[in-house]
Amino acid sequence: MDGDRRVISRRTFLGSTAGFSVALLLHACSSSKDIAEQNRSADVLKVGANIGNVPWEFREADGEIVGFEIDLVKAIGDRLNRQVEFIDTPFTALFPAVLSNRIHVAVSSITITKKRLKTLDFAQPYYDSDQSLTVKSDSGIQSVADLKGKVVAVDNSSTGEAWALAHKEQYGFAEILHYEGLNPAMMDLEADKFDGYISDIPSLLYYTKEKPDLKVVQRIPTGEQYSIIFAKRNPLRDEMNQIITTLKQDGTIAQIYQKWFGIAPEAGTSTAEVLAVPTL
Repeated sequence: MDGDRRVISRRTFLGSTAGFSVALLLHACSSSKDIAEQNRSADVLKVGANIGNVPWEFREADGEIVGFEIDLVKAIGDRLNRQVEFIDTPFTALFPAVLSNRIHVAVSSITITKKRLKTLDFAQPYYDSDQSLTVKSDSGIQSVADLKGKVVAVDNSSTGEAWALAHKEQYGFAEILHYEGLNPAMMDLEADKFDGYISDIPSLLYYTKEKPDLKVVQRIPTGEQYSIIFAKRNPLRDEMNQIITTLKQDGTIAQIYQKWFGIAPEAGTSTAEVLAVPTL
């Protein structure tokens, strides 16, 4: 870890290199047959999700868990004829939890990347995204070019973190702070603990629409796509992928998109089109 990096977390989580290595070892000891048997024997589909990740999965005032991916997974569960149990899990802990088979699958606006495909399987994508820069409305900051000598924040193990680290020297960021989730980061942005937050644009557009003191000032093109993650060779991937195809074809995913974003998905996007399972 670089000297200018520090981790800010609201709770303890399994996200260390050691924990991830242990999960890989445990996964290596499990055969596809073992995984298939676990899938068949479980009436409940255990789904890891980083609750608090608006608009994908979060709690309403009454405690109910809602969101785009919550609705999507429930629709998949209905087609599987299985109850769905959502297990609140910090983002960085989702990956070892899937690899060690403590959960069957995970969601949380998880971007498909070549690095992740080396150890995990993904279903076909269902949302196209980019990164973004969010600042206080009165900050005077208009783009990442205005962040020279300033402090930026990102989410741990996210594609926003990867982008910020790769472009730190180019834009002259003074420091990069690392958070576990959007809500604590937004609280600290409002408290002037850093200058700009780099993260997935749909979450920030949704979060800031009723926050006049915060503003998304720049879309950062990265060409990302979100999907569900599985342990390698888990046959549940192909089963759920086929259901996603059906949900695209019968308009269910389009209806979920309309519900959460207020518009129909654009033709040609991964929300509207049936796509292949991603591979390296």
